Amino acid sequence: MLAVHDALRAAGQPVCVATHGGPWESLLDRAGVRWVQLGPRMDTERCARFIRSLPGIGSPKQSMYSDDEMLTYARAEAEFMRQRGVRLAVTGFTLTTLLSTRLAGVPLAASHAGSWVPPVYEAGLLPAPSRPVMPLLKWLPKGLQRRLMNWSPPRSQIYCAGFNRAAKTLGVEGVPSFAALLLADLTLVTDIPEILGVPRDVLEAWRPRHHGGYRPTTTLRYTGPLYARLNLPVSDRVDEFLERSGPVAYVALTSSPPALVHDVVAAVRQAGCRALVAATVHDLGDLDDGVAVMVEPLLPSHRIMTRVALAVVTGGQGSVQTAMACGVPMVGIPLQPEQDLNVHLAERQGMAIGLAPSLARGPAMTEAVRKLVDQARYREEAMRVRSLVSRIDGASNAAAAIRHYLEPASARPVAQALCSPS
Repeated sequence: MLAVHDALRAAGQPVCVATHGGPWESLLDRAGVRWVQLGPRMDTERCARFIRSLPGIGSPKQSMYSDDEMLTYARAEAEFMRQRGVRLAVTGFTLTTLLSTRLAGVPLAASHAGSWVPPVYEAGLLPAPSRPVMPLLKWLPKGLQRRLMNWSPPRSQIYCAGFNRAAKTLGVEGVPSFAALLLADLTLVTDIPEILGVPRDVLEAWRPRHHGGYRPTTTLRYTGPLYARLNLPVSDRVDEFLERSGPVAYVALTSSPPALVHDVVAAVRQAGCRALVAATVHDLGDLDDGVAVMVEPLLPSHRIMTRVALAVVTGGQGSVQTAMACGVPMVGIPLQPEQDLNVHLAERQGMAIGLAPSLARGPAMTEAVRKLVDQARYREEAMRVRSLVSRIDGASNAAAAIRHYLEPASARPVAQALCSPS
């Protein structure tokens, strides 16, 4: 959201910023961004619970927010939009905007679908899940799992019930499917055709014709990679750690259970690598010995990944695209369907190894790390992918897509960026 904010401002677009709060408000302050907090503040503990409830991690019978929270945030966001004369809201993963924009009568642009969009699963391109959302799926053959994954997004209502209860209370359009939960009026597809495998004209011509699983106004636009390039220094402590001889693995499992991070770090150490760990909202201080393992709450990944032998990530688009832009091989441990796709795309490019969480806690992780360090082909393919994506300015493309979407409006619009709590 910071990158999109800056690109919109550079294009002369008035922008205002609102957030639910969270541990990283200081990043907005550091960037000189003026912002408004809406609703109850998402403190560190609430953000940790939010992460535990995310799709693919938390139960599909819940909606990440309580009903009261959802109503409070949606009303506060809608009132903010009305007061500021907002004409379009932009979000990363603040899903209450699916309701507040309808309440305020403005369109929504979002990047949180990443590449997990209808033309992909309508073409049958989603892989079988490494961690099925519905446990019974794991007993089915992989081929059938894959077909169900590609068939179900617009037909399943997992995670949607709370949103639809709130929508009924607010008197606005609901969320008809899990697919619709991840889409917006203007969906920013933060990938490139060469990697995703869907031609630009096919993706951008897609419309939700004759299907009740989508909101009828949904559109898609390619923007190219969109990931954080935080203007944070690399501390002397971290710099010294990276300068020592021997391979380092950057472990950034930021949306995973802390127990998984502990097990992965142990497996990385078994492979003969030191580990630099991004903790974010987790308390992982017990891992830090300053010699073999170093833990920091927040790291500028785009400055770290260029200096390590490999990255270990859950497979969110931000971390995968940062690895691609830096030309670093990666181990992906997907926790949810969107991450399965991202890791699959990186594997298809020859720069990654994907492991189910159940396999990432022991010898399979150790073996994957050794392969990435010892076999030059992974680094070579990662550098080839870097040559594809490094020339693309995804933030500027996103800003251009937003401005183009608003062109028919008679008055000069204001864009809003609502920052994700995680």
